[in-house]
Amino acid sequence: MLREYLRLFFSFLRIGAFTFGGGWAMISIIEKEIVSSKKWIDREEFLDLLAMAQAMPGILAVNIAVAVGDKICGKRGSVFAALGTILPSFVIILCIAIFLTPETIKNNETISSIFKGIRPAVVALIIAPVITSAKSAKINIKTIIIPIGVALLIFSNIPYISNPILFIVLGALGGAYYSKKANPK
Repeated sequence: MLREYLRLFFSFLRIGAFTFGGGWAMISIIEKEIVSSKKWIDREEFLDLLAMAQAMPGILAVNIAVAVGDKICGKRGSVFAALGTILPSFVIILCIAIFLTPETIKNNETISSIFKGIRPAVVALIIAPVITSAKSAKINIKTIIIPIGVALLIFSNIPYISNPILFIVLGALGGAYYSKKANPK
């Protein structure tokens, strides 16, 4: 069993070490690793875990790691996956805090250029899971209005209406209603 824990740990360590841009940027890499490469879970199950991870408070990448780790190896698996995800960021931030000051980062042309070069890649890493999630969620020309409408309402900054929690609750209620309507007993 230790072998499985270590496989989980090192898979998420690799993901955490080579992903810039936070949880959204990690989604496509996590999906490739656990769905396509390792085949630990299928794509639909991954989308369910992703939806659950997004609905939970906390860091998205850690939430996904915990959900996947728990699914594969139980509670201990979730700890190993979470540690693998967190450790690289912790070490990198610790090194930056020890060796670089904010002024050094801001005034160093090479470091500034590196971060400017990373930005477009991060945008691509964020867009990729949105597209694959839309395909897997079977969003089509008839249903595209829902995510577009929700995104516009969230960005509208209208008090109470632009709250993402409202749309999570409405989505859950809508899904439950649709499920009951499609499968009456």
